[in-house]
Amino acid sequence: MLILAFDTSGLAGSVALLEGPRLLDQRQLDPARRSAQTLAPAIAELLAGQGVQPRQVGLVATTIGPGSFTGLRVGVTTAKTWAYATGGAVIGLSTLAVIAQQVPAELRSAAREIHAVLDAQRKELYFGRFHPSGERLAGDCIVPADAWLAGLTAGTIVTGSGLSRLADRLPAGVTPAPQASWEPQAATVGKLAWEDYQRGRRDDFWTLAPVYLRTSYAEEKRGSGT
Repeated sequence: MLILAFDTSGLAGSVALLEGPRLLDQRQLDPARRSAQTLAPAIAELLAGQGVQPRQVGLVATTIGPGSFTGLRVGVTTAKTWAYATGGAVIGLSTLAVIAQQVPAELRSAAREIHAVLDAQRKELYFGRFHPSGERLAGDCIVPADAWLAGLTAGTIVTGSGLSRLADRLPAGVTPAPQASWEPQAATVGKLAWEDYQRGRRDDFWTLAPVYLRTSYAEEKRGSGT
């Protein structure tokens, strides 16, 4: 099965084409331009480079959040439209689960658990907690950065771009993953989606939606009446 996968949850997005779990090609989106401008052309170039027609893709996969409000809308809308137009399956994945999966095997084998974090602004983090096997230990949530740091224990592997301003505050015995693995990659999205597909998972493209974990600033202002 051919799998088209992409991530538009942050500034640095990517698209990938896989055949089952095998990566055929991956391309990075231009971080200086909006994913609404770059995603469709990148997909077209990726498929053309492999000589693949859209209807040959049997599964499309994307990150659904947390992440950039606009970026997630672009990714999810593209995945839903693709599945509707081609009749293929669609699967949406947690951005934090994708990042956690990218922790190198040598670190994973000695870890007690893995924490994936993204900057949620306001001195808070989007936080996902996982067993080294990849099993989720808790639902994605928002936590104060200071509280997360205070709760870390030795043997934990931490990863994600939320570490950018916190790496020098990690307690002893807590190991950061290599910075090169902090951003979600479309290749990982595709591999995780393939595993879920093999287990029988199929998402409904009518109801697939971004998972923001919080309302936007504009929605908060409207709700407060200011």
